[in-house]
Amino acid sequence: MTFLDFINFYIVPGLVMGSIYALGAVGITLVFAILRFAHLAHGDLATLGAFLALALVTALGIPPLAALPFAILATAGVAVGLDKVFYEHLRNRPKIITVMATLGAALMIRAVVQVVWGVDTQTYSRGLVRPENYFGIRVRDREIYTLIAMLVLVAGLQLFLSRSKWGKAMRAMSDNPNLALLSGIDNRKVVMLTWMIAGGLCAAAGVFLGLNTELKPMMGWSMLLPMFAAAILGGVGRVEGAVLGGLIVGIAEEVAVVFIPSEYKAAMAFAILLFMLLVRPTGLLRGKVL
Repeated sequence: MTFLDFINFYIVPGLVMGSIYALGAVGITLVFAILRFAHLAHGDLATLGAFLALALVTALGIPPLAALPFAILATAGVAVGLDKVFYEHLRNRPKIITVMATLGAALMIRAVVQVVWGVDTQTYSRGLVRPENYFGIRVRDREIYTLIAMLVLVAGLQLFLSRSKWGKAMRAMSDNPNLALLSGIDNRKVVMLTWMIAGGLCAAAGVFLGLNTELKPMMGWSMLLPMFAAAILGGVGRVEGAVLGGLIVGIAEEVAVVFIPSEYKAAMAFAILLFMLLVRPTGLLRGKVL
C-alpha cells in the first residue's frame, strides 16, 4: 500500500466521519456543560433530522444540502419540545433520572422514524459518484461539503458564544450556574437556546451521515458512542475539544480497519472512551469532569 492509498482509503474517510462525529459531539458537550447530564437521545435526533431532510428531498426533488436548513430548524424545534415535555420537570431531580428519560425519548423518536419511513435502508440519491483527483488524493464533492459545513457551523457557534449576549450567557451558565442566575441571566431562555443549537447540530450530523453513507433508523444510535467518545476525548464543555475529539475518533476508527475487521472498528471509540476516563477524565483540552 502506497502513502496516497493510505490517505485515500483511511485518512480521507476518517476526516469525513470525524467531521460528522464532531457536529454531534459539540451538541453533547453543550448539553452536558449547561444542563449537567448525558443526552442519550442525541443520536436518534440526528436520525430524525436526516429523515426529515429525506422527506423534503423526496417531496420537492431538491438536493439534500438545500433541505438541510429545514431539517436543522425542525429538529431544533423537536429538541426544545423534548425538553419541555420530558426533561424540564426533572431538572431538580437526580441526574440519573433525566438520563433514563433521555433513553426513553430516544426509543420514541426511533419508533416514530420506523413507523413513518419504514425500516428499510434509503438514500438521498442513487447511482455512483466518482471522486475528483486532487494531486493524487481522491475526494468526492459531498466529502468536501461535509468538512466545510462542519468548519463553518463550528466557527459560527464559536463566534456566537464569544461575541453575542446570549452566547456569553450560555458560557456563564456553563462556568457557574448559580452565579449566572444571581447575575440576572434568564435560565429558561439559555436552556431553550442550548436545545435549539444542539438539535440543529444533530440534524446537520444526521444529514451529512446520510449523504456520505445511507439512511437507516439505527444510524444515529450507532454513532452515539463515537460522539460521546469525541466529546470526552476533547474535553466536555469545550467546543473546540469536541471538534478535535471527533476528528481523532473518526480517523482512529478508519485506521483500525488495517488491524481489525471492519465490523469491530466501533470498538476503537469504546477503547478511546475508556482510556480517557481512566487516564485523563478532563480530556485533551481540560474540560469538565464527568
